[in-house]
Amino acid sequence: MIITRILGGLGNQMFQYAAGRALAIANEAELKLDLIEMSAYKLRPFALDQFNIQAAIAQPDEVPSKSKRGLLRKFTSAFKSDRSSCERIVENGLAFDSKVPALRGSLHLSGYWQSEQYFASSADAIRSDFSLKSPLSPARQDVLALIDAATAPVSIHVRRGDYVTSRSANAVHGTCEPPWYHEAMRRMLDRAGEASFFVFSDEPQWARSNLQSSRPMVFIEPQNDGRDGEDMHLMAACHTHIIANSSFSWWGAWLNPRPDKYVIAPKQWFRALDKDDRDIVPANWERL
Repeated sequence: MIITRILGGLGNQMFQYAAGRALAIANEAELKLDLIEMSAYKLRPFALDQFNIQAAIAQPDEVPSKSKRGLLRKFTSAFKSDRSSCERIVENGLAFDSKVPALRGSLHLSGYWQSEQYFASSADAIRSDFSLKSPLSPARQDVLALIDAATAPVSIHVRRGDYVTSRSANAVHGTCEPPWYHEAMRRMLDRAGEASFFVFSDEPQWARSNLQSSRPMVFIEPQNDGRDGEDMHLMAACHTHIIANSSFSWWGAWLNPRPDKYVIAPKQWFRALDKDDRDIVPANWERL
């Protein structure tokens, strides 16, 4: 059995699921989700249930005791709790650790696992798991029709929200500013010759006021209906992508299965320079 702890917003939940799913496939084991911490998390709801995920919910007695976390060594120094047969595997920093995909046995993953390298071997299965359970809402169906009819549709994600309003979040993450977006758009046009830009943002009015192009631009209004995975799939329906330093648009680009897709991502993923971001962006995406 593989258990993966779920915590954070939708993009983080997807990274945690994907790492666990890849290990479950490699171990020919069942995948379960540890929602104990998520049930008390106030900032974001559990959101993986909008997808066709292949996992059950772990029972409390299947999860290693949280109280013993302090006894762990830096990486796989795992222990067996009195309640669970799973070894607890705690992520040691953000850089990819090649030991993790090779692990075998009953495991409990605790971390963010923000690198494609943890699950690239199971990419097809994970893309299938992250397909939507339900049809797009009518408003999003209209957007999809525009994307399908557009010339060289490009998704742009503008992440604001708590990255701006929270001093602590801003200190860690920072934001991509208009000059960065305009340079990314210029590079897209240099590459494609023409494009239609579809802008997704939690602050669409800010995006309208700050992003301009001679090419068509469509600003997508957030629906605030708890179905954010649908917006992610609209991003994935575009041919190419300009993503923010956000796990949400990371997945919007990654879910696009086109082998020739072109993705521009921020060179500096975190404002906090002590964060190791070298493995977050796939090697075949451009960092600007």
